[in-house]
Amino acid sequence: MFNNTIRYFSHRSSRSIGFLFALGSLLLGIWAAAIPQIKTRLGFSDATLGLTLLLAPVGALTGVIVSSYLFKKISVGKWLLAGNILYCFVFILQVAAINPVMLWISLFLTGLIGFLNGVSTNAVIDLLEKRENRHLMSTSHGMYSAGGFVSAGLAAIFYSFQMIPLWQIILVAGILVFILLTLKNDYLSYTNFIESDSAFRLPSGSVVGLAFICFVTFMGEGCVADWSAIYLKESLGSSKAAAGLGFAGFSIAMAFGRLNGDSWIPRVGSKRMAITGSLVAATGFLLAIGFATIPTAIAGFTLIGIGFSCVVPILFSAAAKVPGVSPVNGISAVASGGLIGFLAGPSMIGLVAEQYSVGAGLSIIFFLAIAAAIVAWKNDFLMNRHSKAPQVNYQDQHY
Repeated sequence: MFNNTIRYFSHRSSRSIGFLFALGSLLLGIWAAAIPQIKTRLGFSDATLGLTLLLAPVGALTGVIVSSYLFKKISVGKWLLAGNILYCFVFILQVAAINPVMLWISLFLTGLIGFLNGVSTNAVIDLLEKRENRHLMSTSHGMYSAGGFVSAGLAAIFYSFQMIPLWQIILVAGILVFILLTLKNDYLSYTNFIESDSAFRLPSGSVVGLAFICFVTFMGEGCVADWSAIYLKESLGSSKAAAGLGFAGFSIAMAFGRLNGDSWIPRVGSKRMAITGSLVAATGFLLAIGFATIPTAIAGFTLIGIGFSCVVPILFSAAAKVPGVSPVNGISAVASGGLIGFLAGPSMIGLVAEQYSVGAGLSIIFFLAIAAAIVAWKNDFLMNRHSKAPQVNYQDQHY
């Protein structure tokens, strides 16, 4: 079942890039568990927290605009190293925020740097897929999910020892920076520059459907990351330690699906997998909010993870192969939709929660997941089975 994963970890290049996928979610899991305390410390209401979290998608949109200029000035390898070190420090500032302004600035930088990191890592994975002539995208995204599960578990352990969130993020970020520095030669070996259009463009009609599905999928993931702990603690009355279990269940289920996705998708087919996964995720949201108990909520968040697990890798692979669109521009367009959903979704939940409840906010994602299944059913770029990656000459491949 995990043969593809074993091959993935046996190869140094894919293993070092996979660590970068895990890095982002390792930081995110600590942040997600810390949100309830930060909310209380800064005196935010649900609506204020929701509006504050909008600074991250603003940063991501800024990343869309500046990426075409940045990646012409700095090689992808240098950014892989520098961008991820910066990401670690920004998360420390985010958790350490002593006033709203400090949190606003750090959230903006999180969105900006996170987008640029996402484009560069996915571009390198697309490059490796072509160089190695095998599928790596789903397993790479599985590393992100595995990191989320590990960090959620770490947060629960840290809280059981009464460790404050700031020391949690400093410890985790410090370890991650140390590993980055030990792997720096792996990243700096990518000396090529990412080629893209000279200016920001809205997604073309050929990829807008893929971008919408990614928007919904990432929105679901962002809402589980930012609101599952609050929903479990404030709406259902769970303990602090149990509040992180919703995101932990979501992450481990998503990791399991993605680590097996490079084997499943060719057999099932991209279109069928995207449709079924969206419907399974919708069922998970219904379970999480429909029964209002801690066990069913955790089970629902876990089901959301398994449902959405293979959808994003399918979308990124499809975006890299759209005729007439360069792989990087396709990935950037789909990632833009995804990151906007991931970062703006939690803000939307906050606004709805202020007027109604967190559960009412999460119910919106239920309907959007059904809409994503319909769009996947109608999308021509998900018609064929997940085809074998074409062989190319690595020396002639430029991004």
